[in-house]
Amino acid sequence: MSRLVLWNVDLTLVDVSIVTREAYAEAFRRVTGRPLVKLTQHNGRPDSEIVFEMLAINGIVAEDAHLPKFLDALAETFGARRKRLAKDGRMMSGAADALKAVAKLDGVVQSVLTGTIKSNAVHKLAAFGLDRHVDFEVGGYGEEVYPKATLLQVAQGRARQKYGGTFDGHNTVMIGDSARDVQAARIAGAAMIAVATGRSLPAELHEAGADLVLPDLSNPSEVVAAVAGLTSPARRAG
Repeated sequence: MSRLVLWNVDLTLVDVSIVTREAYAEAFRRVTGRPLVKLTQHNGRPDSEIVFEMLAINGIVAEDAHLPKFLDALAETFGARRKRLAKDGRMMSGAADALKAVAKLDGVVQSVLTGTIKSNAVHKLAAFGLDRHVDFEVGGYGEEVYPKATLLQVAQGRARQKYGGTFDGHNTVMIGDSARDVQAARIAGAAMIAVATGRSLPAELHEAGADLVLPDLSNPSEVVAAVAGLTSPARRAG
């Protein structure tokens, strides 16, 4: 294996925001005993960070036990709604074909680098049949309290441990929709393909340092060519 492609999940591959909001609201009520009044924007941030902000803006003083309790509750409340994902959510344009096309590249491992906790990331992709080309064992997830750039390096380490060989900034590509994704890739030294399907404008993605900005994933040949070029032997040698 000589290529690692790490996909963001929300607004890159799927949009299940309605179900996610409901699951967060129920998890909040279970953990705090109070209704969720004020919501917070995800904007590429991990669930572990969102939990603390959500507690703060709703007037709850965070305690050490809040995070594990909240993440456990979120896994339960989201999992209970998993059969609604395909009905109340959507797959982003071209996502299935892009994953399938990238999977045909020589020596490629595909996984996810997402702010979503692992169990919910699996539910989100499985609901749309997008899980078949993804190795979830080597991904990075929202319950892991690391900055996203560090989490990218953790995923590289997991790929090395499972597959052998070297996975570093010269043969790793992240594909995501937020300026935070781009910044994480830049800090970790990985290549970055940004898609303007989230809340970050194309200009913001360019300014953050994306190697390529696409309007969406609807042209799988373009995605494959970009991944291949960004992980080419010439780039690795450079």
